[in-house]
Amino acid sequence: MRVDNNNAAGGKKLFFNKETAEKIAAEIGTPYYIYDEKGIKDTVRELKSAFGGIEFKEYYAVKACPNPYIISLLKEAGTGVDCSSYTELLMAKACGFSGSDIMFSSNVTPAEDFELARSLGAIINFDDITHIEFLEKHGGIPDTICLRYNPGGDFRISGAIMGAPGEAKYGMTRAQIFEACRILKDRGVRTFGLHSFLASNMLGDEYWESLTEVLLGLSADIFSETGVTVSFINLSGGIGIPYRPEDKPVDIYKVADSVKGKIEGYCTEKGLPVPAVKAELGRYITGPHGVLVARVIHKKNIYRNYLGLDACAANLMRPAMYGSYHHITVLGKEDLEPARIYDVTGGLCENNDKFAIQRPLPETDIGDLVAIHDAGAHGFAMGYNYNGKLRSAEVLLKEDGTYRLIRRAETPKDYFATFDFPGAEIKL
Repeated sequence: MRVDNNNAAGGKKLFFNKETAEKIAAEIGTPYYIYDEKGIKDTVRELKSAFGGIEFKEYYAVKACPNPYIISLLKEAGTGVDCSSYTELLMAKACGFSGSDIMFSSNVTPAEDFELARSLGAIINFDDITHIEFLEKHGGIPDTICLRYNPGGDFRISGAIMGAPGEAKYGMTRAQIFEACRILKDRGVRTFGLHSFLASNMLGDEYWESLTEVLLGLSADIFSETGVTVSFINLSGGIGIPYRPEDKPVDIYKVADSVKGKIEGYCTEKGLPVPAVKAELGRYITGPHGVLVARVIHKKNIYRNYLGLDACAANLMRPAMYGSYHHITVLGKEDLEPARIYDVTGGLCENNDKFAIQRPLPETDIGDLVAIHDAGAHGFAMGYNYNGKLRSAEVLLKEDGTYRLIRRAETPKDYFATFDFPGAEIKL
């Protein structure tokens, strides 16, 4: 059953209820990820509507949620895909993407990745000027190229530091961008794009407007220095989602209006052609529409009160890796006020295996299901097998309220499948 109005006291909404969660758990066990088909499709529709009136294309960042059912859903919704590896390219191909519907944005790129990207006709987004010669040997130089720009230093909005691109391994310097344009123009490239990613998970409305200004200014200087016209700008990702209940979501219509206004004003003033706009949002599109459901299997009271889940950082590593906040709802207790403060943990042999630290929650019991919100991007995708932990199942909740299993849970057989150890057969 799909619902839209079960709101925890002072908390966040879920798109399903306890009854649905328990029904799925009875069929496939816990933990599992569940994704909201309607929420994902509505977000894409809203994004496309906001950028109406200009040439705009969203390339969903496959790395955020690499499940072919999700990727196919986004294809139906009219997005392209942004891939960064050989296997992501294979997934894009399997889902029916080809040609300019694929953006290939990689770094430290192996030869076989470039070769596959070229065979699919993907738009190559160069991260490094040395890749020009490398691609020429491994796939050939295409007619269309995008160049990733790193301005260095700190990225500021209204004087406040929002990111430190000078510390990032990605992109080319300003001088390298000019040189790359000259080289590629001489080697037959006719359509050029510019890409940059300067900050992550931005909730303010000014980030893309500021980034647009950076890329438009560079575009004008490229034309002046090299005679190359930039046909499109790729604003990449960076738009955030409200992980905390008190966070205000980004107004995508305000963002789009500011980008469109900046482009129109600048190009009119400089006498430049209006570039198309591309994006590679991942977190923004699926992040709020994926939830990790887990069961409380232990309670421990020592110097703190601990809730032990059957999920762990191997299922969702963002809190352990970044200290990231993910809201937690105890299913069936959405309307209860917090009664106790818990650390919510998994079973890894690592002390940072915690989904929440000193989190106020309702009185929670062994057997309760908990929902860990906003895990639809960089959640399952970042899973791993440390301690022999197995990755969970994934479920898609359809618009009509039905659901389907879109990835089964791993088994010990999967874990041992890559071993070839003569003389020792692992009995399962």
